Amino acid sequence: MAKHKKSKKSKKSKKSKNSSKILNFIAWGLALTALTLLSILVGYYLGSSSKQSESKTSTVQASVTKKTPLRTLPEKPKKEEKKSFKKRLQEVLNKESKNYNSASHEIENESLVNPPKVPVEQPKRYVSKPKLAIIIDDVSTRSQVRAIKSLGIPVTMSFLPPSAARPNSAKLAAKQSFYMVHLPMEAMHFNKEEPYTLHVNDSQQVILQRVTELKRLFPKVAYINNHTGSKFTSNEIAMNRLIYAFNKNHIHFIDSRTTAKTQAPKVLKNFGLKYVARDVFLDHHMDKAYILKQIKRAIAVAKAHGHAIAIGHPHKNTLEALYESKALFKSVDLVLINKIY
Repeated sequence: MAKHKKSKKSKKSKKSKNSSKILNFIAWGLALTALTLLSILVGYYLGSSSKQSESKTSTVQASVTKKTPLRTLPEKPKKEEKKSFKKRLQEVLNKESKNYNSASHEIENESLVNPPKVPVEQPKRYVSKPKLAIIIDDVSTRSQVRAIKSLGIPVTMSFLPPSAARPNSAKLAAKQSFYMVHLPMEAMHFNKEEPYTLHVNDSQQVILQRVTELKRLFPKVAYINNHTGSKFTSNEIAMNRLIYAFNKNHIHFIDSRTTAKTQAPKVLKNFGLKYVARDVFLDHHMDKAYILKQIKRAIAVAKAHGHAIAIGHPHKNTLEALYESKALFKSVDLVLINKIY
């Protein structure tokens, strides 16, 4: 009887254990189901919000793309640049002073136009590109300045001192970060002399006063070259007085080399200074084909010696030839005169 009761109790306990296991499985199943549903809901919410933000971002990007093109445009298209240059050039032709006389007219000896021949040496190797400085003389009007700047290349402008015909030259120079002064000096054969031209018989005091006045008119000037001056630069006494005045005012002399008899090399050596002179005249003759040929010659001199100085004038053909030679200038480093001397 006791055994029978015991077996009944064990059966009941087994049933209760089985039912509790089933309940546990159901509870775990429900929990897993709830977690799954919750994760699905969270994923759906996050997905929809990210889609909304993506759509907002794409909308913003689309609007930005419409306003700002992805491709970076050049600062000034070539057609516009050429049009601008032609416009500035036309201004020069319309407004150029009737009293304008280029120093190139003074040179009678054709051999002076280009540098003297040098002995053929072993080709030199330069660490950097050869340097070429182009000086444009006789600058005195706003239209000339605008046309020269429209070239888009480094060019040293050399301004004539103010006069009745060109009263604003010093004011125009003041607006430039760098410039030279083109000082009129006495010529052998040139009857259209500029006002305040220096003469061989001028005293030291007269020359010093003139150079000091130029320094007042052109405060930033550090380089001066001669306008005409075949008679003045060939006179040793006059050149001594000039270089003394330049030294007093911290000015370097660049010889335009309008005469083969220039005393500048001797005088500068006596002062312990370096002689620097123009190598090639670009526009001794005014046709464009000749000027283009001279530009090539100047580049060749720069390559042969490591540097060169070319002088031209603000004539239509000169400026056009310079503009059309941009591809040629890629073989040299175009610089202002202060990078050579």
